[in-house]
Amino acid sequence: MTRTDILDELGKLPAEERLSVVEQTLHELRRELRGTGALSSSDRRERLSIAADALKSDYAEDRDLTAFTTLDSDDFRAAR
Repeated sequence: MTRTDILDELGKLPAEERLSVVEQTLHELRRELRGTGALSSSDRRERLSIAADALKSDYAEDRDLTAFTTLDSDDFRAAR
């Protein structure tokens, strides 16, 4: 199965299930990285790219994931 096939299949799942799959995948990647030592920068970049691609549609389509970004311009350290 190719990367494209995997992403196509993930796209068929509801957003909540996709997020669960991605979270589990990231958890396993972190465990693997701790167990195997440091990855080369190109391997790390590739894995991060895959994870970002998997989440891209969720953040583009699911407003619940980006709801708080409207606060990004607020200075939360401003005096009251």
